[in-house]
Amino acid sequence: MRLLFKAALKNSKHLSLAIITMVTLLFLTVADQMEMFSMGFIANTGADFFTLFGKDRKGKLHSNDYVTLGDVQNKWSTIDTDENGVISKKDAAIYIAGRKNSNPLNRMFRIVANKLNIETNFSGMISILVFVALFKALFLFVSRYSTQVLSIRITRDLRQQFFEHLQALPLSFYQQHNMGSLSTRAVGDAGQIASSINSMITNYFQTPFRVFSTLIGCFYLSWKLSLIIFIGMPMIVLPVVFLTKRIKTVSRQIQKNQESFTSVLLDFLGGIQTIKIFAMERFSLKKYKEHNTKMAFLESKNAKYSLLTRPILHFITTSCMAAVVFLGLYVLNMNIPVLIVFVALLHLFYEPVKKFAEENSNIQRGVVAAERMFEVLSLKPNILDEDGAMDFLEFKEVIEFKNVSFRYDKEWVLKDVSFSVKKGETVAIVGPTGAGKSTIVQLLPRLYDVQKGEIKIDGYPLKEYTQKSLRENIAFVPQKPFLFYDSIIENISFGRDFTFEEVKAAAIKAHAHEFIVDLENSYDTILAERGKNLSGGQQQRLAIARALVKKAPILVMDEATSSLDAISENKIKEAIKDLQNKATQIIIAHRLSTIEHADRIIYIEKGIKIAEGPKEQLLKTCPEFKYMWDQYHKSKHLDKISI
Repeated sequence: MRLLFKAALKNSKHLSLAIITMVTLLFLTVADQMEMFSMGFIANTGADFFTLFGKDRKGKLHSNDYVTLGDVQNKWSTIDTDENGVISKKDAAIYIAGRKNSNPLNRMFRIVANKLNIETNFSGMISILVFVALFKALFLFVSRYSTQVLSIRITRDLRQQFFEHLQALPLSFYQQHNMGSLSTRAVGDAGQIASSINSMITNYFQTPFRVFSTLIGCFYLSWKLSLIIFIGMPMIVLPVVFLTKRIKTVSRQIQKNQESFTSVLLDFLGGIQTIKIFAMERFSLKKYKEHNTKMAFLESKNAKYSLLTRPILHFITTSCMAAVVFLGLYVLNMNIPVLIVFVALLHLFYEPVKKFAEENSNIQRGVVAAERMFEVLSLKPNILDEDGAMDFLEFKEVIEFKNVSFRYDKEWVLKDVSFSVKKGETVAIVGPTGAGKSTIVQLLPRLYDVQKGEIKIDGYPLKEYTQKSLRENIAFVPQKPFLFYDSIIENISFGRDFTFEEVKAAAIKAHAHEFIVDLENSYDTILAERGKNLSGGQQQRLAIARALVKKAPILVMDEATSSLDAISENKIKEAIKDLQNKATQIIIAHRLSTIEHADRIIYIEKGIKIAEGPKEQLLKTCPEFKYMWDQYHKSKHLDKISI
């Protein structure tokens, strides 16, 4: 429950709206009570003959079973104050209202009827009813509207806070969580939390006010009948407590299963091509059906516990109200208008109690959702700017890796790696798959922090620079390019204010311009999700253009030409060659032809640097590199023969 309050108050602006919502709910409760009293007022058609002329019991007005002529004669003169031999309804009302031992509600009815002269002023009664109806309608709308607005704003802010926090978390976090789980928490859990906060305001603010104020009204009318409430309350509380525990347990199971269910769906959508090629639709359907069936079972279980509460409480409360009517009419001899108001107030008392269980089930779902969302929000980024970190404004001299070691879990991916890259140099890093090449270039922009050793730029450790300024000066072309659902020009400029000419120049260098102009809307063409309306080579060239337009002094290319055809690869190779001495390049490549002009080549295997030097030197001194070089050129020769 504490987490729900924390979510609601995470933005101070929510507090004022929450207060407005609570105030309107109080007025709505008052409007409901006014409505109940107006029902009794309408039912009060006049004096009860058997109460008016019957014998008083213990000095109090009492509804008798019969009235004798003597009883009428004894009270006639007291009621007929004008002594004109006629008793009107008004005379009777004045008499009853003046008796302190009469029911307080009856006295109130008589006083109001006399003041407004209801007997002849029918429009006065209509005015009262219209006022009560309008009063309730106003606060019914305002309370519901403010509740909805509060829910919408909390959901909006939670989604935004969650997204902002996700951006601050390191890549290691994304390796431990699947996308289905994170998307469910960002959308579904945020909405559930907001809905539960609204239920919490109702249950823990409006309901107590309504219950206690109505209880006071009931005791005011008849303390004897009100005792029945205390008999019914334990019968209501016990099933609520029992079912609430079950609902919370099932809700946790549902939301956990929903994560894997969403992940299965995302896997299917993302891998639809593979599924169709292998004709594995039946396998995918079976996997989806298993999760879908489990979800339906849990939802049915949740529905059973949620819906079972209302019938149980309805039976208990209806039985209590039936007992009230019976005792009020036949034991306490209450008149009909007063009994109507009492039963109506009792309904107001029990209705929020019955709804409490339903709202509470929603609250419990929100508690589980808040636990899951704050499980992520409570994580602190392990890569932070140190106090006093400076901006990296200009690359002047050298990048140094000094005895760098790194591991993802228990296995060391890099082991005591040392090398340097001078300004303007082009350095290639090669080696077999899984050697740790990509890890090296991910450490440079501090996507991860080294566990041993250090990386320096111009003599300062990376931690002494701010992350933003460091990454602003590094252009990165990843092995798997990611393109957004946006236009080509926006994908290349990527949120920066580059001119069209700058974007075009970068596209020409990346040899992307030639296919862009052939598209229907040229640079304004909207790409499909993840750029799937382009070939792999076209996607890669857009990613290269995105890096080149940045004009960063350090360019990192991680298998940047892996998806390019031979012609495009040669053009990119020329572009890389043109950048020599203009930008400092660190290139990872399996296609060794793209690194022929590199100043130095570093060969890595199993996380260890085996050799370093110009291509000609490594061909002589590093057997592993020579074998890789020979195998690459052998495969290229075979490709030419097959063509």
